[in-house]
Amino acid sequence: MSPTVEGPTHASAPVLAAYSYCEAVTGSQARNFAYGIRLLPTDKRQAMSALYAFSRRVDDIGDGALPPDAKLTRLEETRALLGRIREGRVEEDDTDPVAVALAHAADRFPIPLEGLDELIDGVLMDVRGATYETWDDLKAYCRCVAGAIGRLSLGVFGTTTGARDAARAPEYADTLGLALQLTNILRDVREDAGNGRVYLPAEDLAKFGCADGFHTDRAPAGSDFAGLVHHEVRRARALFVEGYRLLPMLDRRSGACVAAMAGIYRRLLDRIEREPEAVLRGRVSLPVREKAYVAVRGLSGLDARTISRQNTRRRV
Repeated sequence: MSPTVEGPTHASAPVLAAYSYCEAVTGSQARNFAYGIRLLPTDKRQAMSALYAFSRRVDDIGDGALPPDAKLTRLEETRALLGRIREGRVEEDDTDPVAVALAHAADRFPIPLEGLDELIDGVLMDVRGATYETWDDLKAYCRCVAGAIGRLSLGVFGTTTGARDAARAPEYADTLGLALQLTNILRDVREDAGNGRVYLPAEDLAKFGCADGFHTDRAPAGSDFAGLVHHEVRRARALFVEGYRLLPMLDRRSGACVAAMAGIYRRLLDRIEREPEAVLRGRVSLPVREKAYVAVRGLSGLDARTISRQNTRRRV
């Protein structure tokens, strides 16, 4: 996969309006994601916003207040829309700006749109109330809702010419998506419990005495909640280490985008590790100044260079 050549954006007024709508959705609904994609050139930023806006629509159906049957219908309608986009049957004057923007982005970049089918499959699992006995079970879900987003994003980013092991870039993008999703699951454990959802593997919950769930701002009586969190943090860190191998394969600005988004989540993971029960009291987040520092670090290429040196030492 080669990088897309940057140049002036050639798009009609309806397409540019559609992209503007998607960027507005992204900026208002996904601050961490929006922080990262600011570092991209215009064409890639627009494409990533289109991907986010479509993904957000799918997520909102799953998280909304509709009854399950209505959610299933809406998700299948969204899958049908994706089919129209894939087949080139969305016109620039279509009334759905997300479809217009995503169709244009898919013409501009080699985006593997089947990843959005996987996202829909993952949200269907949510609607049907799936639970996960083991990490392998949860990993399959995470690949649908986050690994697929990593692979979709790679379609926009591309890899640099001559990048070592570039054939493994989709694998690393997928793994980085898993790392971000597991961090999300830890951060949102109380909120998810309030919505009747349990993502952490049942065998892990039982091992640490947390099988009764998380319905108050305190850990379950007699549990080793900190032990559970630290166990999952170690798992997420291993995923980050593997997924970060993607960074040296990307051009400077794409690498900066990925490093910024991943760096924000790694720092969230650090906070969760330091104070596990904080996730039971509210959503853990980073201040703006810390996010800015992470973005500057990514733009400098420091993370990519560090990973490249580590990989070189492993091969020696």
